[in-house]
Amino acid sequence: MDIVSRAKGLLTQPQVEWNVVAAEPADVGGLFTKYVVPLSAIPAIAGFIGAYLIIGAAVGIGTLLVGGIVSYILGLVGIFVLGKIIEFLGPKFGGPEDGIAAMKLAAYAPTASWVAGIFLLLPVIGAVLALIGALYSIYLFYLGAPIVARVPPDRAIPFTIAVFVVALLVNLLIGAVVTMLY
Repeated sequence: MDIVSRAKGLLTQPQVEWNVVAAEPADVGGLFTKYVVPLSAIPAIAGFIGAYLIIGAAVGIGTLLVGGIVSYILGLVGIFVLGKIIEFLGPKFGGPEDGIAAMKLAAYAPTASWVAGIFLLLPVIGAVLALIGALYSIYLFYLGAPIVARVPPDRAIPFTIAVFVVALLVNLLIGAVVTMLY
């Protein structure tokens, strides 16, 4: 399935699309090169442009560019780490330890957040719209957990909360690393 169809399916018919995702073969390299790398570039590029329009003259394009590239790369690392967190926590919530299924969930759940990242071109309102995308991504994760990670449906909410809390801590760590670079 192509990237546009996959993103559209996850955004408009998530239950159906998660079933397709669960059934198809995948590998970590393919998930990253064909989906995560290009789609996660949307907020990185839009955020860079939006920041440049607002503070570019004061900060400088070089500083913004380096910060954007580092944030993008650390975001990719964050998705990989998220997959490992899902793989580790899945069995604690009744799912199997399945690295590929965990990586599928980690790779596809942030779709709404990445697509909404285009609004970062408009920094003030874009941040609000990006937040809405992030909330929808949490919902996508919740819907995908029982289908892809095979966590029992009655454990999907606590599993989603646990993964979200751990992922939030990972993102705070990534943010701290980026901040130290400035």
